[in-house]
Amino acid sequence: MEIKQEEPEPSIKPALSPPKPFVYLQDACWKHRYIRSKHTSLVPERPERLRAVILGLSAAIARLDPGFTSSQVSEADALAATLERTLNIGQGPESAGSSSRSSSSSLPTSPICVKSSNAVADFFNNAAVKFVHGDVDGDVYLEKLRALVHGSAAKIANGESEIPEGLSQGDLYLSPGSLDAMQGAIGTLNEAIDGVVAGTASPRAFVAIRPPGHHCGEDTPSGFCFINNVAVGAAHAHLKHKIKRAIIFDIDLHHGNGTQSIAWQINEETFRKKLEQEAGAPPEDPGLQVFYGSIHDILSYPCEEGKPDLVQAASTSIHGPHGQYIENIHLERYESNEQFFAEVYPKYLRLISRAETFLGETGGADDDVMVFISCGMDACEHEHDYMSRHGRKVPVSFYHRFTRDACAFADKFARGRLISVLEGGYSDRALISSTMAHTVAMAQASEDESWWSLDNLTQLEKLLPKKRKSPRPSAPTTSPSPWLSTTSAIYTSIEALSPNMIAPPPSTPRIPTPVLPSSRTLRERKPKSGVTSAESTPSSSPLRVPRSTTNATKKSPIRKTAPTVTEKKINILDDGTGSDSSGSSELSSSPPSPVLQVQKPLPQEPAKEVKKLPRVILHVRPPPGMQGASGAS
Repeated sequence: MEIKQEEPEPSIKPALSPPKPFVYLQDACWKHRYIRSKHTSLVPERPERLRAVILGLSAAIARLDPGFTSSQVSEADALAATLERTLNIGQGPESAGSSSRSSSSSLPTSPICVKSSNAVADFFNNAAVKFVHGDVDGDVYLEKLRALVHGSAAKIANGESEIPEGLSQGDLYLSPGSLDAMQGAIGTLNEAIDGVVAGTASPRAFVAIRPPGHHCGEDTPSGFCFINNVAVGAAHAHLKHKIKRAIIFDIDLHHGNGTQSIAWQINEETFRKKLEQEAGAPPEDPGLQVFYGSIHDILSYPCEEGKPDLVQAASTSIHGPHGQYIENIHLERYESNEQFFAEVYPKYLRLISRAETFLGETGGADDDVMVFISCGMDACEHEHDYMSRHGRKVPVSFYHRFTRDACAFADKFARGRLISVLEGGYSDRALISSTMAHTVAMAQASEDESWWSLDNLTQLEKLLPKKRKSPRPSAPTTSPSPWLSTTSAIYTSIEALSPNMIAPPPSTPRIPTPVLPSSRTLRERKPKSGVTSAESTPSSSPLRVPRSTTNATKKSPIRKTAPTVTEKKINILDDGTGSDSSGSSELSSSPPSPVLQVQKPLPQEPAKEVKKLPRVILHVRPPPGMQGASGAS
């Protein structure tokens, strides 16, 4: 089906129905690996997560494809037709600052089109990346990140950690392929945005990339995240396609503190320009405005220790004052699916109604709106218990119902333009089932809960290879159902498009690294008196921090502003030092603190000029002997 772009009108007509969603995959995302040890079973954020996503996608295609469901064709013919429709080779659109060579579906009869992208965004020549993670004094954070990636193998081979002291050793890791994975992730996301806006593809796309991003602030990596994918995507839509209003629905189990922090800064800058123009400054194009709405567990990371600034940020509800539009809703327990959708789910829909209010107050439906979903799947009922220990979950069908409602919102206000980006989700069962429900809803198919029943999920899990080096999913021991055979064939065909998915990981010389990854039992981990430690999280909204002109204007050259007030603060970005005596990170420009630093140097350190907003820093020490990771996306 060809999607034709209409001319802008005062009120937006719904997108053509039913749309055929595109699912974007990126082979380079397999290159970000944990290499400190061969034992990775307790590392939640692993490349193998993508296998489960692809399997859930394959099952969705098998269930939806009309060639498979028709009783007038043989199973073999239906299978061949399904693969042809889904995985034909074609060329994808190119993104600014990226190279793109993609294989994709080109026939209109497939219910979901799969695009294997090779797009790459060069972080040091990409305006959107600099808009979010750049600095008026240069690419300080990005340069540090690149240096750490390039030096990661040597550090680990020497028995050291590749993550600087001052950042969580359990939540963050790097390897020689990490930068390729991150640049490929952003290039693929930008490619998806370009296709959606240009009307050359479906108005809906799901971008299955890693590492996740919503915990990463402007220059503060945390919770598995080094680059904020969704924030960079919104900036790309703004800078290249003149999107002025971005809606971000974050449905991860954990609060997207990094995305909220970045959204606050962007809104603050846009609001400042508005006030200046009202006071007589020369008119200029309005800046980007962001609505950020999150549904999350207030008892989980990054709020699990109950730090007041983190909990307050994750509970913020502000709509209009200071140009901010932020809504946070806490997950609740539920007893049954029926009770969830009758009593609990309507409360979560407040996220969408608040977004409607935002658009109503900023100009209504127009051609300058795009909707994003930070699609974390770790709130799913099938997530590992160690990841979701507080019982605040959602049934699998939530991912169908919320996706359906978000698509309807996008149809009404944004020409149907909706980009979903993978965030968290760590158990195979959670990723398989949630991906099925999510992509089926994006294809506007009716909900059929039997598709992700426990029995069917158990059968699907058997298709996943049990050994890392296995090039093909294992075959069922008994005669499988036709839909399962089709799922297996689709999965194998998609796998063939990803060489890094099949190939074993490169070997890295290792000396036992004296790094103790943190566990999930955060409440039991208290630092000893007088010792600061590891985990850094970006600031969310500056709820208790006085706003300053410098805070509003320090951003990257894209903003075309400069600081007007000189403030003092510790700078830990000096080259060659690794980390300072206080245990600060060489990645972050924020000093460590038990809770919050507000323009105040640490003892025994010279003060330097501030360049970043005040940061909320959460410090947690791992218990001896524990392995795993505590941060979450």
